[in-house]
Amino acid sequence: MKFETVRWGILGPGAIANAFADGLKALPDAVLAACGSRSRERAEAFGARHGIPRRHASYEALAADPDLDAVYVATPHPWHCEHTLLCLDAGKAVLCEKPFALNAREAAAMIGRARQRRLFLMEAMWTRFLPHIAEARRLLEEGRVGEPRLWRADFSFQAGPNPEGRLLNPRLGGGGLLDVGVYTLSLASYFLGPVEEVLATARRGPTGVDEVAALATRHRGGGLGSMACGVGLSMPQTAALFGSAGRIDLLDPWWRPSGLRVTAGDRVEEIRPDPAGNGYHRQAAEVHRCLREGLLESPVLPWNESLSVMGALDAARGQAGVAYPQETR
Repeated sequence: MKFETVRWGILGPGAIANAFADGLKALPDAVLAACGSRSRERAEAFGARHGIPRRHASYEALAADPDLDAVYVATPHPWHCEHTLLCLDAGKAVLCEKPFALNAREAAAMIGRARQRRLFLMEAMWTRFLPHIAEARRLLEEGRVGEPRLWRADFSFQAGPNPEGRLLNPRLGGGGLLDVGVYTLSLASYFLGPVEEVLATARRGPTGVDEVAALATRHRGGGLGSMACGVGLSMPQTAALFGSAGRIDLLDPWWRPSGLRVTAGDRVEEIRPDPAGNGYHRQAAEVHRCLREGLLESPVLPWNESLSVMGALDAARGQAGVAYPQETR
């Protein structure tokens, strides 16, 4: 298939799905053709908001839609595995929202099915494709700051006091590690190499999920990571990569379209790439590129890296004493 245009479906009409739908408008070769929800009312409302022609009242109907090339799975992470497998079994390429799954076991099942079906699959880690993150990686590879030694990042905010909501409910995979810690760990892996060791501790709230967590990591290349994340504490959202000959600071807030400041010796340079859209379109553009090149996984975010990060999150949750009811079945 040439994929001159890529026909997208969105599974799950939540807030992140709205951001992705808006982002697709920046891609002239993307067509948002269908959406799916568990209710007819939500599917119709989401479709009307974004001008989507086909609006399915079940996830199964969306996955079975014959006029789709790719599906963006936007449901809460306890259902990422189930819904990704549903779409892969229906012959669709899948972009699955972060975190890739609830745990590494589920992530391995998703990757195994994509490999078996010979279909494209990628975690929707939108930060990895943002221009300032890509520029930081380019500068690192050209040796601007020397050998990478330390990644330092914080991502924490104060969630509302709703124990039944997604952020605090263990049945919904609540807690800071999976919601925002995954961003810090994924970029630690991107800049420093695979995680080989993780040490973690957390403050757990009344529902048992991690409201604030601190992590230290050691990476295959010898670099170290120091990260804090949470949904129960407001913190400055800063990040920096320290090398043997300088540093790269990602400007606050680092996890969305922003800029960077590069310090090497006496030279300080601030770079602010043009985001040209809300940023969510860039991961979709990577899906388009991979489909046209016949790739099953993206070299920017390959399967083994998503799996490795999920394994590190499993280890961190284990050390922090955070487990979800689904995992004991």
